[in-house]
Parts: sequence; structure tokens; C-alpha cells
Amino acid sequence: NLVKRHGALEVIKGVSLEVKKGEVDAIIGPSGGGKSTFLRCLNALEPFQGGEVRIGEHVLTPDVHPTRDARLLQAVRQKIGFVFQQFNLFPHLSVLDNLTLSPIHVAGTPRREAEALAMAQLERVHIADQASKFPLQLSGGQQQRVAIARALCLKPQILLFDEPTSALDPEMIREVLDVMVALAEQGTTMVCVTHEMGFARQVADRVVFMDQGQIIEQAPPASFFDHPENERTRAFLQQVLQH
Repeated sequence: NLVKRHGALEVIKGVSLEVKKGEVDAIIGPSGGGKSTFLRCLNALEPFQGGEVRIGEHVLTPDVHPTRDARLLQAVRQKIGFVFQQFNLFPHLSVLDNLTLSPIHVAGTPRREAEALAMAQLERVHIADQASKFPLQLSGGQQQRVAIARALCLKPQILLFDEPTSALDPEMIREVLDVMVALAEQGTTMVCVTHEMGFARQVADRVVFMDQGQIIEQAPPASFFDHPENERTRAFLQQVLQH
């Protein structure tokens, strides 16, 4: 029953969603429908005004305070990997240093162990040979794969993706989607805000359609795309699948 307001404007209107371990959810819908805001509330990047977020045994409520509840927020964020639209890598740090930052300073992992973990995750996203480079020396697709590897370094219980391919050139989208497909096949719990309908249809266990701050419809991909029940869902799919 999550509620998020900007002043008097309610941008998330009592949304409820349960994500099971190993499940892949694709959240789709028009721009401005609340998808990214919803995602950012899940790890308290955005404060919210009603409802609660449960991650395992941890509960976030509207009165969570960044200073007073720093330990709770740290515990929650260690369980949640977040992959942003714009990569959010530190340009002055090497790829390897970008990945070891959180394990060393948040999780207290010794540097040598953190570097071994980072290299293993870079291997997982097929980019270990770029470890000594700086982000701006890489393509957009490579930077996003580095960002995914960074999210994996804290061994999260769930990965959140906020439109991970929308800042990429068309030829680079495939390499990022391939990594996401592989993660899904390995049983990674994932919630993905995406415009990639092919990915949603092929990889998701459930497709969730959000508009105007509400979940309008949710269903397994086959029934969602082939037999949408809601008129707004049908109109949206008709528009995006024609392009």
C-alpha cells in the first residue's frame, strides 16, 4: 500500500506488489506513470508517505530517518542492488575501484578479497579485461555492464533495474540485455523498469503495467501481451508494439 507524494501531488497511489525469491518482474508503462519513483522507494532513495516496504526481515516505513536509522538503511541497501539508467559510475576511479568501493567501505571486506570478488563479477558480465580502465574509456554498453557488476558485488538478494538500456545506442542494448537474461537464468531476483517489450515477454515471470501511480494490470507475459484485460493496457500495448 505504498504512497508517495510530491507536495499535494500523489505520484504513487497505494501500490502493492509481492516479489518472490528468484522471480523476474518487468514493470512497464508510459513515462511519468510512477515506475522509477516506485523503484527508488524500495531502497529508500526516495522517502515515501504511506505504506511499508519489506525486504526479508527488514521493514521500511514513512518515518525512517536517514541519520537515526542509518543502520537499518545500510542493511536494506546491502540486500538490494540498484542499476541506474545513467550508470552512475565514478569517472575518476578505475572500473576495479568502482566495484571495490562498497564492499570495502560498506561491508568491511578486506581489499584483496574485494578485488577478487570484483573480478569475479566482471567476469560474469564478460568485461574482466577492462578492469584497469576508467569509465569514460568504455562504451555505454560496457559502462552499464560495469554498473551491473558493481551491484552484484554486495551479493544482493534482489536487483532493481531502472530502465538500464534507455541511455544506450541501439547496438549496445543487446549486450546489456544478454547479461540480464543470464542473471535471470541463474535465478537472480529482479525487478526491472523497462521499455524493452521483447525482454519482458521472454524473460519476465510477471509483467506489471503501471500508469498514473497505480498498478493497472499484472500477469504472466503470455496472457499479459496476448490477452490484456484492461482497456488502458490494451491501448498502451497497441501503441508501443506498433513502433
